[in-house]
Amino acid sequence: MQAMERLADRVSQGLALIGAIGLMALLVHVAAEVLARNLFSRPIPATNQIVSHYYMVLIAFLPLAWVERQGAMISVELTEGFMSPRMKRVSDVLVAVLAVLIYAALAWVTWADAVKAWRVGSFVDVLGHRLAIWPTYFLPPLGFALAALVMVMRGICVLRGDDA
Repeated sequence: MQAMERLADRVSQGLALIGAIGLMALLVHVAAEVLARNLFSRPIPATNQIVSHYYMVLIAFLPLAWVERQGAMISVELTEGFMSPRMKRVSDVLVAVLAVLIYAALAWVTWADAVKAWRVGSFVDVLGHRLAIWPTYFLPPLGFALAALVMVMRGICVLRGDDA
């Protein structure tokens, strides 16, 4: 199990790093576009499409496993103060199971959309040129599936009595 946890850490950190690089690329791209538009009256073509179809999808979905692995997802702990340690454990397992089901369902649905987008070759038209957007459709199912796997591991850890 420790080898699986180390692998999950490395994969989730790698995806979070890719998301961080995507965020930096977005910042540089948008700053360059603003400068080009305001200083030279020549905006960078396709900035809106690249930001919305590439950067934002990358930033939103790839780091999901890392966020879950860190336990940094939004949570409400209103009733935890009133629970016994055993009830907290049951609650943590139920939350992990529910999260796995939700993430797996989202991965399944978004995978079907990704395959459909790939088959039809989804693109956006930018000044008469086709910008392929079908590759980014595969990022949400990847992020959701890995988050589901992290939550499976968390559920197993809670059942074993680990604090990880």
